[in-house]
Amino acid sequence: MELAQMQYFAAVAELQHVTRAAEKLNITQPALSHSIAKLEEEFGVPLFERSGRNVQLNRYGVLFAKTVRNVLQEVERGKREIAEMAHPETGTVSLAYLNILGSATVPSMVGSFKMRHPGIRFELEQGNQQHIQRLMEAGQCDMALISPPSGTPGHRWVPLFSRKLYAVVPHVHPLAMREEIRLSELDGEAFIEHKSICAFRKMLDQLLAETGFKPNVQYEADDLQTVAGFVSQGLGVSVLPDSDGLRKMEGMSWLGISDSSCVCTVGLEWKEGRYESPAAKLFRDYLSGEYGEKLRRAN
Repeated sequence: MELAQMQYFAAVAELQHVTRAAEKLNITQPALSHSIAKLEEEFGVPLFERSGRNVQLNRYGVLFAKTVRNVLQEVERGKREIAEMAHPETGTVSLAYLNILGSATVPSMVGSFKMRHPGIRFELEQGNQQHIQRLMEAGQCDMALISPPSGTPGHRWVPLFSRKLYAVVPHVHPLAMREEIRLSELDGEAFIEHKSICAFRKMLDQLLAETGFKPNVQYEADDLQTVAGFVSQGLGVSVLPDSDGLRKMEGMSWLGISDSSCVCTVGLEWKEGRYESPAAKLFRDYLSGEYGEKLRRAN
């Protein structure tokens, strides 16, 4: 069995029409029919149900199609890996990241990296922690910027930078002019909490456990931007990590938390043992060196 036969079979299976498949493959219809016939002769069973030029996979064809799909995907992956090894400066990096990092952090990282490696492309995907973990497990991204680490076995996480946590209140709040407060001073206030799907929720729970503060939860939000939006509209108070994007939102005051030094540390996570393209390795090494060194100096 030759690779071309599998490619021909896959085209016929996809289009369910011999003539159209031949046109797509840029070969003659008799040549395609002959190739399929030889394949069926080799197996000793028909792979299609035929009605003129229209064809449809039978149960044998369905079984074989799964194998062909996997083989062709592996061949394409191998071709891509070889091309990337030959031209490491023109590859693609697939990066997933938390929503909160999309306004400034990721554009800054990508922009500064592309100044050094202008030929490398990026495929970007943002979402909450759960969405990013699904992408990582499915192999749909090379690496992810998340906080805290997922803790998934076989994954490695390297810290890149930290952001201090602040209490946030509406501008019209009695505490709005203060620079620093204890969380207990928000006792009884309507509190905007982060849902469990939000990556920041683990850090918030840690902060509340350290300080003993029990919030009066009135609303739950899916992401940090929504939490900030509720606070800015005077619907309650909350705790947020320092962020240029969030600080641009009007209607909020940011207050230091005197009874905790808790910070939000963002890191780069990837699955060890999985194929890593030269472009992805270049970007990972760049982030680990550039941002990792800044974090070490800060500590």
